[in-house]
Order: sequence, then structure tokens, then C-alpha cells
Amino acid sequence: MTPDSIRSAAASLLTAYQTGKPIDPLSDTYPHATVSDAYRMQLEQVRAWTQRGEVVVGHKVGLVSAAIRRQMRVAEPDYGHLTSRMIHPEHEPIPSAAFLQPRVEPELAFVLKAPLRGPHVTVADAARAVEFVLPALEIVDSRIADWRITIVDTIADNASSGGFVLGSTPVRLDDADLRLAGCVLTVNGAVAETGAGAAVLGSPLNALAWLANTLAPMGIALEPGHIVLSGSMTRTVPIAAGDCVVAATNGFGSVTAVLSE
Repeated sequence: MTPDSIRSAAASLLTAYQTGKPIDPLSDTYPHATVSDAYRMQLEQVRAWTQRGEVVVGHKVGLVSAAIRRQMRVAEPDYGHLTSRMIHPEHEPIPSAAFLQPRVEPELAFVLKAPLRGPHVTVADAARAVEFVLPALEIVDSRIADWRITIVDTIADNASSGGFVLGSTPVRLDDADLRLAGCVLTVNGAVAETGAGAAVLGSPLNALAWLANTLAPMGIALEPGHIVLSGSMTRTVPIAAGDCVVAATNGFGSVTAVLSE
């Protein structure tokens, strides 16, 4: 795709944020767009956000489990950027009007104490860079109508990001088993999904290493203090205004998100 086409596609996504109206799939409008093109669209939006004062606070890994890839009809993981606009305090009402088609995912979030720069980052390297882990809820969203996404659509749309909530129980890596961490996701008190850390590429640490190595060709390193959402342990669950969502993960505590009426 030409630079003008990349900018035009990014502009259409930015307009969807402003108007609250989803757009047709970019994979229909630009049928020859590649994954590389999609990440360039993503970066155009990140530049627009930072120019208006937002700060990149980390990254998210998406599409990590086989179940969620089947659900979204895509075949590979992806990543997006997390900015200061996306952070929501636990238990405080999150404005539902900020989202178009929200869904929720239970995750584990890494907070880094050291930089991670690929290529060739191993799981051991990833573990050494982690200061602590927090339970997290990611509110995913799509600016693409009816979630009719391909891998190009979701990558271009910042990996279908929306917002996230972090729990308040930091856990050191050697105090819990990431793979065996069982998770129960409830919406308004009813169990919606169950899962475990092993659903995240075998271990959330694998997702962290994958991210560092995938960012390397773009010259991007993970920085100390950054947050990395490692990916959903379950399928995504649609949510609506007024919903109260809780993710309880064995060994890591719980985290609650409330969508305002």
C-alpha cells in the first residue's frame, strides 16, 4: 500500500473513534493489504494519539489462545499499543459511551523492571525482566462493523484495543505458576468463561517473549515500567452498559471492572 493509502485507512479508524460509528472492514476496502501494511496503519494512529498528549504505557498481545483465534477467525497472534487514555481504575465506573462493540477478556499483566529488546529473547530473558504480575481485564473493542475482522483489520485497529483495568495484588513470578493459574470470569455474578494461563501460548511468559521478538524488526523495545497485557485466558465475552465483570485468577487475586449505565 502507498503511504497515502496507509494514512487514509488510519484516518478512517480515527474517525470511527470520534463518531462512534464502525466502518466497513479495511480488508474489503484494501484487499491487497498485508500484515505489514496493517501495522503501519496502527502506528499512524499511535502517532496521532501521542501528538495530542497520550503516552504509550506498554503493549498488548492478542489472539494468543486457539479458542480465541477460532472465535475471531484469525490464524496468528498480534499486538497493539497501550496508551494512558486506555487505563481505567478498578471499581470506578468506566464510561460505556467510549466503546462501540465492547467485549471483555481476563488476562495477566506484566510490569517490567528491565528493558526487553529482541530478537532472540528467550523465556528466561522475559522472566528476568518482569518486576511483578497483576490480574487484568481488557475491554476489547472494534471499529470494524459487526466484528467482521481479518488479521489485517484487527492489527490495523490497534489489535482491537479499547481499555484495561489492573488489579491491585502484585505477585512475583516465583510466587505462583503462570501456566496453572486457573481463571473464572463472571459477568453480573454469573460465570461466563473459565480458562488458565496455559491457554496463552502455553504460558504468558511465551507471549511476552513473542512480543519482544516481534517488535524487534520495527526497532521497538519493551521499556522498564511498561505494562504488557499477555493475552486472554478465555474467549471474549460481550458486555454492555451497567455490567459488572470480575476475573478471579488462582494465585493472582481478582480484578473488577464496571461499565457505567
